[in-house]
Amino acid sequence: MAYDFQNIETKWQKIWQERRCFEAETNTAEPKFYCLEMFPYPSGALHMGHVRNYSMGDMLARFLRKKGMNVLYPMGFDAFGMPAENAAIKYKTKPHEWTWNNIEEMTSQLKRMGYSYDWRRRVESCNPDYYRWNQWIFLQMYKKGLVYRKNSPVNWCEPCGTVLANEQVVNGGCWRCATPVVKKSLEQWFIKITDYAQELLDNIDSRLTGWPERVRIMQRNWLGRSEGARLYFRVNELDYTIEAYTTRFDTVYGITFIALAPEHELVGAMIAKLSENGSDAAAKEMSDFVAKCVSQSAIERSAAGGEKLGFLTPFTGVHPVTKEPVPIWIANYILTDYGTGAIMGVPAHDQRDFEFCRKYGIKVVPVIQPEAGELLDGDTMKAAFEDDGVSFSSGQFDGLPTPEAIRRMIDWGEKEGYCKREVNFRLRDWLISRQRYWGTPIPFVHCPKCGMVPVPEEELPVLLPEDVTVTDVGRSPLLDMPEWLETVCPSCGGEARRGGDTKGPFFLSAR
Repeated sequence: MAYDFQNIETKWQKIWQERRCFEAETNTAEPKFYCLEMFPYPSGALHMGHVRNYSMGDMLARFLRKKGMNVLYPMGFDAFGMPAENAAIKYKTKPHEWTWNNIEEMTSQLKRMGYSYDWRRRVESCNPDYYRWNQWIFLQMYKKGLVYRKNSPVNWCEPCGTVLANEQVVNGGCWRCATPVVKKSLEQWFIKITDYAQELLDNIDSRLTGWPERVRIMQRNWLGRSEGARLYFRVNELDYTIEAYTTRFDTVYGITFIALAPEHELVGAMIAKLSENGSDAAAKEMSDFVAKCVSQSAIERSAAGGEKLGFLTPFTGVHPVTKEPVPIWIANYILTDYGTGAIMGVPAHDQRDFEFCRKYGIKVVPVIQPEAGELLDGDTMKAAFEDDGVSFSSGQFDGLPTPEAIRRMIDWGEKEGYCKREVNFRLRDWLISRQRYWGTPIPFVHCPKCGMVPVPEEELPVLLPEDVTVTDVGRSPLLDMPEWLETVCPSCGGEARRGGDTKGPFFLSAR
């Protein structure tokens, strides 16, 4: 006998609804369970991936109810972001209409599947009732010093017209359109997740005990904790001190150059100094080199074996230990995303530095020797020696094994003022600004007198205009809406202006 799914399932779904079988109420007598799945993005209609995922959650919720648990099982929609905006442009409709039509269609499909959600509790991240609390949380984080704004080189996708987080760059390209990502300097909003880096690392061992070890290793690598020291190179001509971080302070006697990222702030000062001194040709040559490097993707610049490009500046830094002048280079393989955007070049003991020096004829000076075998010769070395060994040509520290040399040399360096012990993480603060329309407005205004001023909590939500047609993927229509941009400063009552950026969807979907 064929299964009459239309009549049977419609019958029971009606009974479940009438009897309110899946509505969770406060009941302290029953043990509670919160079953939450990843909210779908309302891109159109359900597909088999949705069915597979939500069927597993539904089975768990039903099983636990049968065991006598009070199960809270809601559904929602992760509704802001680029896909809806791009689809609205493609189909010549409004993002608001496109998204809400899809939400209702997907809700209808989910109900027909018979999933046991408490539909009274449906949420939509594009609903002002929802994102007002998203804005409220942002303001609380600001009060705690966890939100800040700064000018920073960011990942930029030209076709999408927006900034991308590091996690949204895949193999050097945009996660949406695969276009090569370039660096662009913009003033952006950041969340200080680095304040919690050590806590996150500690919790991998204390809280994630049931997770596969390979996943735990990936998480540790993503956080990237390292112990080392920050050292300082004085550039007297520019009245500036370059700061560099290293995990191998034991190689300090082997420094033969300093390398700066093309985006480093000192590079601009160098170019300005050259122009000021009448060296316009040299300033242009340096500017052209910087532009060439910045046009490369971060993956292309930092890839192992990738082409190393360098520019020798006419400036030098003072070696913190030997007090000798050290030439300053600009190098494409140095990134501002990691460390300080400057490195101490030790070619004998770092392969990237070694390749760079062999290409440009920079001296290679070994200061660590293998425990056995022939002594290293900087003129004949074929590759950097990056393993542990024994300190060599390092003054009072000659003969020390690497771990002991690092510890004792940092102790000595701190005492003498050469360096400062430091713990670093690969993790970077979370960039949440997006130059797009379809997202939560950031609850701040810019006042010419007061600077950036938070919107008072009682005035939330800052509403996103909905009757908007997006026609240009590279420009937010908010920038062409003076009636929305122009407002009043909450602090002084003077004229102020909203920013045109909205929050990235990852911040909105964090629950």
